Amino acid sequence: MLTNLHFLRRKTLIFLAVTASFIALSASAVAQEQNQDMSPEAEDEVIERIIVEGRGRKETIIEIPLSTKYFSAQEISDAGIKVVDDFIGLTPGITMANSQDSGTNFITIRGVSQVRNGEPPVAVIVDGVLQTNARSFDQGLFDLASIEVLRGPQGALYGRNATQGAIIINTAKPTDVMEGYLEAGIGRGNEYKVEGSLTGPISEDILFRVSGRHYDSDGIFDNVATGQKVGYKKELNLRGHLSFIASDDLQIDLRASYTDTTADALQYTFQGVTTDPNTGEVNGFTGPNDSNVVQRRLSANNLGFDEREMSQLSLRVNYVTDLGTLKTVSAYDTIEQSNGGDQFPYTANTTSNPGMSFFDGTQTQSIDVSSVSQDVRFVSNDDQAFRWMVGAYYLTTDRFIASSTGLDFGNGIIPILTTPVLGGGVNPTGTYAADDNQNTAYAGYFNFAYDITQELEFAFAGRYDHDEREQTVDPQQGGYDTNGNLAFAIGQAGVVNKATFSHFQPKVTLRYMLSNDAAVYTSWGEGFRSGQFNQNGVGIAAETLGLSGIPDVLDKEITETIEIGFKADFLAGDLKTAGALFNTDVENAPFFVFVGALGAQVLVGIEEVDIAGGELEATYAFTDELTGYVGYAFADSEVKKYTLDTTAVGNKAPYVPDSTLNAGLQYRTNATSNLDFFTRLDYESRGKQFWDPTNLTERDTVNLVNLQVGLEDVEGQWTLKASVNNLFDEEYNAEYVSGGFAFAAPPAIWRLDFRYNFID
Repeated sequence: MLTNLHFLRRKTLIFLAVTASFIALSASAVAQEQNQDMSPEAEDEVIERIIVEGRGRKETIIEIPLSTKYFSAQEISDAGIKVVDDFIGLTPGITMANSQDSGTNFITIRGVSQVRNGEPPVAVIVDGVLQTNARSFDQGLFDLASIEVLRGPQGALYGRNATQGAIIINTAKPTDVMEGYLEAGIGRGNEYKVEGSLTGPISEDILFRVSGRHYDSDGIFDNVATGQKVGYKKELNLRGHLSFIASDDLQIDLRASYTDTTADALQYTFQGVTTDPNTGEVNGFTGPNDSNVVQRRLSANNLGFDEREMSQLSLRVNYVTDLGTLKTVSAYDTIEQSNGGDQFPYTANTTSNPGMSFFDGTQTQSIDVSSVSQDVRFVSNDDQAFRWMVGAYYLTTDRFIASSTGLDFGNGIIPILTTPVLGGGVNPTGTYAADDNQNTAYAGYFNFAYDITQELEFAFAGRYDHDEREQTVDPQQGGYDTNGNLAFAIGQAGVVNKATFSHFQPKVTLRYMLSNDAAVYTSWGEGFRSGQFNQNGVGIAAETLGLSGIPDVLDKEITETIEIGFKADFLAGDLKTAGALFNTDVENAPFFVFVGALGAQVLVGIEEVDIAGGELEATYAFTDELTGYVGYAFADSEVKKYTLDTTAVGNKAPYVPDSTLNAGLQYRTNATSNLDFFTRLDYESRGKQFWDPTNLTERDTVNLVNLQVGLEDVEGQWTLKASVNNLFDEEYNAEYVSGGFAFAAPPAIWRLDFRYNFID
């Protein structure tokens, strides 16, 4: 059966390849016929060309030989993009799940996934600054100019972690005209938000922009043990931007941002027990281990907490010379986060009230990260046959992380930051694992492109990354008894471990312009995700339990991808199409394993995974008032080698939906002479997926529908919009950990938003 499925998928690849070639060639013929009587200047007036910067310079979306999803400021507004999940839910081939706390998310793109405690398979760049920690990704989005999602290996330009893509977020820039907006909204769960922006000139040469957002929600799900709502979140985002135009050739941008998040955390249910619907205490045993079983009623006697503060200060300098442009980006980032909550089995039982032989514990984690990064690059001018870019990157990171478990006496939870609470207290510490990490990364990179002919471009890019990591295990690490005495060791307290990971990431691309409106391309490239330390000593401890293959150090991940794609516009740009096919071989794909007997969270490598897939997208303007889009992607993954569990060979890779489908319609028309009516319908389908290499439980296809209806001033001064996410209240688990640990996804959520734009 599995062999037949792979055969069918390979036939699909061949079919899509033929279709892609036919569409691109047809577009070329149509474009040539349409433009044969047009001058190039007249043609450019007919078609509005989207400009992107995925390769570090301005190019049209047809010219760039990458699988690209682009959102303009207008599209961001129309789609109601307010959080990261919103634009990912509109992009074929990429999915994201949030669980546990505000810093934990799982991105899967083209069959390559992020796992708990691991790095994402995409680089995230905000206003030219590469984000250095995955915990900063999940936050509110507002006052944006554009979003670009690049699929395929981007490590040659953006470095480690860009193994299968990059996400480029550009906030709105300061303007030389005083203007701004104010937006307010309410929603289900006693949700409300206020956001706004103000920009303008300080002087002829200095421009400013300040913006902010405040979000507050009580949550929607119920916790029967505490009588409180679950999903509480409060977040403040502040951002400031100063632009200094020193001369026609020199521009300096200073940008600062701050985020403060307060929420609950660790709202899991455990399928191995049943709980009393009124008290939340354990009253029986089940054990379905079924990722399609969704429990929206929670029973933990601890609500959980999550406190996160993030800040960034960056300086960008652009200096134009006759030879090219010198660009530098300097950044300083900090993240402090502390969270805690109930532990297994997430019920109202406590240490003093075990009930049915089960007792709950507590768990906490704290993290303190600061980093300094510097990027310097020199970019040639665009108007030449040979275009080039050379650059260097430096990053130093100081990270302290501490994880603890404790006894639950029903008195709440004290956050454990840098010192365990021993021999008494509210929730005495049972295990404490902590380490300080000093990491330094260096990289040098280049990107060369040459026009062999006017239509044919050859590009060669490469980047060498060198990552040095040093882990100092906290002297207090260990397991403790109720009197605060050391009961057993966890690894080797006080030891210093060192590891180095490096790799050269090449990428070769060939692109042929069939016309200004159609192109085909092919590429080959490698990606690199750096290795990292697991909890010290877990490998040796696991061996004593008969579990071999669990390392203290997770080795680096290497991906190799070959891709063919096309882009084409028909009918004077009313119909835009794009498609790509790819095959990726992954070496040492990270996977999260929980070793219950040790209470350890570790990452192991799935030695070999093969992924074949593709994307096909189209947008069409039926009329000036009605537009639509559709996109389909699939990823056929197979585990080729997995030492930890050889029975998984031949199975699907974890966290990978077999397909995604995105489609929607948008309609805007005059309701009166002063009002426009607006409505939009978005549909997302996430195909079946497994959560672990053994393929124990498969989540069924998830179908989500979002609806928006609104009124707008014809001059664009104000907008009133009503929306519902997950319109039909689809019940599914956002995350599922083998053994029966489930995290329910959000239900249907309605919102009402009003925006007012003002200009001097």
